[in-house]
Amino acid sequence: MNSTTDAIAVLRKELGGDICIMGHHYQNDAVIAHCDISGDSLELARHVPHVDAAHIVLCGVCFMGESAALLAGKGQTVHLPEPDADCLMSAMIPACLARSVLKQLADAGRNIVPLAYANTSLAVKALTGEYGGAVCTSANATTMLAWALERGDGVIFMPDKNLGHNVANLLGIPVDERHVLRIDGRGIIDSPSQPLGRKILLWPGSCSIHARFRPEFVEEARARYRGCRVAVHPECRQEIVVLCDAAGSTSFLIREAARVAENAPGSTLVIGTEENLVHRLAASHRGKCDIFPLSRAICPEMSKVTEKKLLDVLKDIAARKSEPLAVDKNLFEPALLSLTRMLEVCGN
Repeated sequence: MNSTTDAIAVLRKELGGDICIMGHHYQNDAVIAHCDISGDSLELARHVPHVDAAHIVLCGVCFMGESAALLAGKGQTVHLPEPDADCLMSAMIPACLARSVLKQLADAGRNIVPLAYANTSLAVKALTGEYGGAVCTSANATTMLAWALERGDGVIFMPDKNLGHNVANLLGIPVDERHVLRIDGRGIIDSPSQPLGRKILLWPGSCSIHARFRPEFVEEARARYRGCRVAVHPECRQEIVVLCDAAGSTSFLIREAARVAENAPGSTLVIGTEENLVHRLAASHRGKCDIFPLSRAICPEMSKVTEKKLLDVLKDIAARKSEPLAVDKNLFEPALLSLTRMLEVCGN
């Protein structure tokens, strides 16, 4: 028996209903095994307001913990097993720089509504709420982009340009109505030379994991697994998405694996997303269909959360010496507003 696993089980029993462990689908199997609730960013956000436990332990990266802290009830605390686990995409959009860009666009006469991907800091979410915008996830980005377009003369989609392009394609927004902003440390570079009047302005960020996938990977998969179906996450580049049979959020990819296993037994599904999830799906549907990763893709930040670190935070909670995640009170209301707008539009 694993002593760490056993120790967690003992503490779980001791803490009882005072604890709820939540984990993102990209966590490793050892951590997911202890989670009461697992999901993608949207699923986790939807669950938080309905959790009764005094302590929520969020196994994921920092922005997920911040969102949970915003949505948690009075007196509830949120804890991260690894507070230093960050999202590399989130780091691509400092709040001070985003504010400068929004101010430049406003000064240019644009009524721009910001749409911030969940993979952003608390400060960016607060700025989004302040400017009348909302948060979105990969599962609801199409709905939220349509919502934002009705509220201004344009939208700035932050920070994932790939997801922004793929969602715009789904909504039928032509390429010549989009523009990836050129930005430096002070804001928009050489504004007169950029088509800032376009309907969709895209922040020049991307997921370092999904950006690794290349079109030739899809071609190689089809050559290796004859007749296979290929599905990828929409954080992949649009030139990859168009080569695939399907693209969708983490939750979509999970449903797609179950659908293929049920409706096409003996077939092969290749999935382009974080590898922990792909291997878990392969194990779950073994004997029904074959599931393979499109390529190696492990998120180094998600990997910082380990079973040992989960045990340590539970020990601290039991000993009443844990340090819950603190939310800047000046950011709380506008950041919460950006999240609740999403939940209201998409349904709790």
